[in-house]
Amino acid sequence: MLGLVVLSLPFYFLSLDLPRMLVNGPIQGSGFESPDATVLFARIAVQPPAFLHGWMGGSAWVLFDGFMLTRVPYLVAMSCGLLALVAVNGIFKFRINTLKGRLGERMLRRLRYQLFDHVLRFPAMHLRRLRQAEIASMIKDEVESLGGFIGDAFVQPAYLGGLAITAMAFIMMQNIWLGLVAGAIVLAQAFLIPKLRKRILVLGRARQIAARELAGRVGEVIEGGMEVHAHDTSNFERAEIGQRLGNIFNIRYEIYWRKFFVKFLNNFLAQVTPFIFYSVGGYLAIIGLLDIGQLVAALVAYKELPSPVKELIDWDQQRMDAQIKYEEVISQFNPAGLLEPHLQDIDANDEMPEGGVLSATRLTLDDDAGVKLIDGVSFSFDTASHIAITGSPSSGKEYIGLLLARLIPPASGRLSIGGTDMASFPEAVTGRRISYADGDSVLFARSVRDNMLYGLMHRPETLANGQAVNSREYKKSIVEARLSGNPEFDLRSDWIDYRAAGAQGPYDIDSYISAALDAVNLSEDIYQLGLRGSINMYDNPLLTENILSARRVLRDLLRESGDAALVESFDPDRFNHNATLGENLLFGTAVGATFSHGILSDDPYLMSVLNATGLTAELVRMGYAIAETMVEIFAGLAPGHPFFDQFSFIAADDLPLYQEILTRAGKLALDNLPFGDQRMLLGLPFDYVEARHRLGLIDGRMENLLLDARRRFAANLPPEYRGAIEFYDPEKYNSAATLLDNILFGRSLYGQVESQARIGVLINEIVSELNLRWEIFKVGLKFNVGVSGRHLSAVQRQKLTLARAILKRPALLVANDALGALDARSQQAILDNLKEFFAGSGLVWIVSQPVLAKGFDKILLIEDGKIAEQGDFEVLSQNGARFAKLLAAS
Repeated sequence: MLGLVVLSLPFYFLSLDLPRMLVNGPIQGSGFESPDATVLFARIAVQPPAFLHGWMGGSAWVLFDGFMLTRVPYLVAMSCGLLALVAVNGIFKFRINTLKGRLGERMLRRLRYQLFDHVLRFPAMHLRRLRQAEIASMIKDEVESLGGFIGDAFVQPAYLGGLAITAMAFIMMQNIWLGLVAGAIVLAQAFLIPKLRKRILVLGRARQIAARELAGRVGEVIEGGMEVHAHDTSNFERAEIGQRLGNIFNIRYEIYWRKFFVKFLNNFLAQVTPFIFYSVGGYLAIIGLLDIGQLVAALVAYKELPSPVKELIDWDQQRMDAQIKYEEVISQFNPAGLLEPHLQDIDANDEMPEGGVLSATRLTLDDDAGVKLIDGVSFSFDTASHIAITGSPSSGKEYIGLLLARLIPPASGRLSIGGTDMASFPEAVTGRRISYADGDSVLFARSVRDNMLYGLMHRPETLANGQAVNSREYKKSIVEARLSGNPEFDLRSDWIDYRAAGAQGPYDIDSYISAALDAVNLSEDIYQLGLRGSINMYDNPLLTENILSARRVLRDLLRESGDAALVESFDPDRFNHNATLGENLLFGTAVGATFSHGILSDDPYLMSVLNATGLTAELVRMGYAIAETMVEIFAGLAPGHPFFDQFSFIAADDLPLYQEILTRAGKLALDNLPFGDQRMLLGLPFDYVEARHRLGLIDGRMENLLLDARRRFAANLPPEYRGAIEFYDPEKYNSAATLLDNILFGRSLYGQVESQARIGVLINEIVSELNLRWEIFKVGLKFNVGVSGRHLSAVQRQKLTLARAILKRPALLVANDALGALDARSQQAILDNLKEFFAGSGLVWIVSQPVLAKGFDKILLIEDGKIAEQGDFEVLSQNGARFAKLLAAS
């Protein structure tokens, strides 16, 4: 880039000089005194240096003889030359800016990666104190401008400075006094403007910090949204955010008026020079000390001068602003205790001393205020033993677990295994041979299977296929990653360490996932998620056929056992009294939001079908009857009354609105109601189930109308709607429905005692008979758990994070009250499984209920950050005064 800058300056100088040559030559006639006069054009010659004249003679080396042109052709040729120079200068600028942009983007990519790399090296306790929104905002937004500046950092001063110096030199060559005046004004600008902009930079930094704090606070409020509603603090939050926005407004307003004042002053100074050029330069031209061509050339050159000077001044402001931003960002990414890079080396040795003793010697841990969380704790145990750690909720026992997993370093003291200090262990050891889980462990917004395998994804185990690796795109991405300082790993490689889980490869890893889920009693939940999941029939033809077989077997079983009345199957020619009116009308499963029940009345095609069959008015009358009944039933009931669940047509908050509609209907009649009122009434019946709600609104005539509308809806469905619904067919699999719905192919009857349980038993029997349980379980493994696992219950989240921790079969598992959401009996059942699972391996369990410590090889009782008692359960429960007291209290 710098070479291109230097190369471009002669062409820029020529573009400044050509206007002078045009004015003095063909325009004013210099050299064309006679009508037939000609001038040599485009002659290219190189004059040898003076010290070579004696050897080569003083004549020039002629590279091109040129052309002899008369006045008008010479004018045209010079004008074309000027245009060509403009194009050449534009090409130089285009190429320089392109290279500058690439450099800036590479450096921005490098910087963002390095910041994220630092986040991965943050101490665990520091991570817990961070506001996630602030860190994400800094990596995403605050360094964006730094990337742009990095591209300008070297090129702009060289390129703009070169342009300014070239233009200034050219003006000096025309007239020294004009050049000095222009130089003086430029120096004044260069001195004053940066001085005035210093306050703007300070304000910019204040705005940046305020905006980051605003983002952090908004993220905090969103995360604590339940608490805001629970404590009625929404108006307090509004007040605080309003005050923060007011502070940002004041800062930004001051930035605006200062910035535009500086701009005004800069523009004023820039216009002083043309005034002097026109007045003084014009006077010099009048008295003959300056020719018109020189004056015009000086004016043209000065016209080009302010732009690079202004941009240089802006560049200097960007430099100072970038420096401030950089220092501010970097200060947030260098906390005390930052992990050394070698501890996360991908090729680090993951071997841990086998069969050694884990020893803790006078461990101490302080919080930010200097309070002792752990105070001089010492203990030792065999790494293959099972240890329980207990104590009161404020005893500090949970910090022992964090220390043992090497997630936080002790303030003083020493942890060792087999005599080797754990502080020297890379994360390849602590993250693979030691496993940690607690009640607050995070799940990622991925499938159950992906979350289970996350603990095995340490490094690429096998490369992507050869075709992908040898592709041009892949090689280009590797080169760019290397130039940007990013890792050269390929996500298309297989990162899963199957051997750590005991598997041979991807074909049998699911069996080991199943074993880990069995150990935490979660397999049945995953199977149920699979039943409620869906599959693509083209990707799973065998399972699809088996599900259809299960449908037929269930239908036969229900008929043979006399339980056929428990399920009302979907029949194209019959109305299903246990399905909603909307389901009966569509007779299929909606794909996407087009035919979502909440907006059925908004769809123009469906409304055209209802109008054609005369159902619109019928449904409005039906909606009126439902609203009238609901208002009568719910009058005076509290919003949380169970009736609202039974009759889920109208929310408690909407009752007054429907009361007003009913009042207007009594005065105007239904047909005369406003369109909005009719639309609201029309939307109510779509969720009506005759067998459930029993309001007697669907008789034989209404059934026939709905069946007629069903047939018309399917027969005339426009092409653009074909992908929005998958119709029910007794002989076909419905890819939009769940596996359970495909097997059932109907609706269970309302009002039948234990019908759901009976049907569930029958389906489980059929699934087992057809050997489908494993395939359905694997469908459940594809269930997306949502952000932080929010699609799962708290119990399921804790079980899943514990299963993830044990899948990699660590030498030592540290569980920090990992099942706190479960009752004591459920925890004990899982503990019994884990003791068997970890036979011969280490297990450290921090328990909240002392009774769960029974059966462990050793118990540590922590009180006030110290070991109060230790021993086995029988000894401590009888002779341990503190443990016995804690046990009795639980």
